[in-house]
Amino acid sequence: MSSGYSVRRNSRRIQPRRVIKAQAAQTRRRAMKVCTLVIINDGERVLLGLKKRGFGEGKWNGFGGKVEAGETIEDAAARELKEEAGIIPIDLRKVALFEFLFDDDTEDTRVHFFCASSFTGEPQETEEMRPRWFLHDEIPFNDMWVDNEHWFPHFLTGKFFHGTFLFKDTSTLIDHKINVIAND
Repeated sequence: MSSGYSVRRNSRRIQPRRVIKAQAAQTRRRAMKVCTLVIINDGERVLLGLKKRGFGEGKWNGFGGKVEAGETIEDAAARELKEEAGIIPIDLRKVALFEFLFDDDTEDTRVHFFCASSFTGEPQETEEMRPRWFLHDEIPFNDMWVDNEHWFPHFLTGKFFHGTFLFKDTSTLIDHKINVIAND
């Protein structure tokens, strides 16, 4: 039986309650930025984008960003996908919720993670991202955020999940916990 903890790269095994305590302490200390993330998954491949500028430059990631005032989370996800890859999702569905907590001055972030398998338009390079398809067994984890290798396998199963990730800074993962929630 798995405890929900996986240790890779810079992460280390810690007591199960630490993430929950850290999350509560962080939430009380400062508000969270709300963002979206969208990955297109056609069943064999995923569409990722190489970030060309700003936060995450040089990393492969899904498409997303901040939710603007007066915008629903779903609208923000669709807008970001159009702005960053030139496509409009047809079957957008929420697949996960993440909390990224930081020990340094980086703003804590809650990310609403969406998936789509169909879309209109053709993926195109934008000022922000360069889209590329990857087969499921060729995901470039070494060129992605360190947390991706922990949650991506859950994403590919199609089950809804919740992830909490505690970082020392933007590149050093201290701990994480992932809870898979059965789909009805």
